[in-house]
Amino acid sequence: MSASVLFDTPGPKARARNRIYAVLGTVAIVALLAVSVIRLSDKGHLDPAMWDIFNYAGIRQNIADALLATLKAFGLAAVGSLVLGVLLAVARLSDHAPIRIVATGFIEVFRSIPLLITIYAVWVGFLVDYSMWALAIGLSIYNGCVQAEVLRAGVNSVPKGQREAAYALGMTKTQVMTTVLMPQAVRAMLPTIISQLVVTLKDTSLGFVILYPELLYSARLIASNTQVNGQYPYVSTIVVFGVIYIALCVVLSALATWIEKRGRRAKTGIVVPDAAAKQVVLGADAGQAFGNTAGGADGTDGPGITKN
Repeated sequence: MSASVLFDTPGPKARARNRIYAVLGTVAIVALLAVSVIRLSDKGHLDPAMWDIFNYAGIRQNIADALLATLKAFGLAAVGSLVLGVLLAVARLSDHAPIRIVATGFIEVFRSIPLLITIYAVWVGFLVDYSMWALAIGLSIYNGCVQAEVLRAGVNSVPKGQREAAYALGMTKTQVMTTVLMPQAVRAMLPTIISQLVVTLKDTSLGFVILYPELLYSARLIASNTQVNGQYPYVSTIVVFGVIYIALCVVLSALATWIEKRGRRAKTGIVVPDAAAKQVVLGADAGQAFGNTAGGADGTDGPGITKN
């Protein structure tokens, strides 16, 4: 029986016990799902008429408009959070104490305040008539603070020798940050950055509080204003809009995976020839140098040597 670094390989009794637990757990989950489906069916939530409402042109148009509104708010919040995150990360890494203190205070304050309160405060205080901008700014502030900490961790993970080498070459602080540290930080922390963008996408659902017509607001409107056989289609609406949210997050995660793989395949740096190529080049250079020395174009075999 072998053992790994993290855990001991289970023996025959442990494997049998794990199989029993897996079977019992699977049976319990299947039983719970069966009970849920039976109860929903008894209450009429699985009636085909409950799902047929999504074939109406008005409801489809409402969903399409809500999806577009969600993507608009997410696009603005994503760009705003990344830009603010870079600025706050650079400010927090500054050598000037006042700038560093202000950036640190800003990050700690808005990371501690619930996002819903930030969005509502921006909407009530400044942008009552512009709910989309209120939602985008609120999301940008909160997620920008989180992205700043992610980028700061990425910059600090870069070996100090690279920074010292850049300064030794005469590069300024701005050049070192923009050309040496930040690109490596972004590449190292790209999975975390994309994960936070997924959180930003899901947090657009808080826009219903400020009456922004995004997906959750549209789902609430459809479920509470459409009656089918005397009942409101809450279950079918939740399932449909939940699938839409899942699809958006899966697409964003797949995009992040593609970008990460493409970054790994990118060929960067200076191409160094192998040892065999070096020997061939050096041999050719040596032969050419010897030929230039031993034999000239004037009929001599070298310095002081004349052909007969």
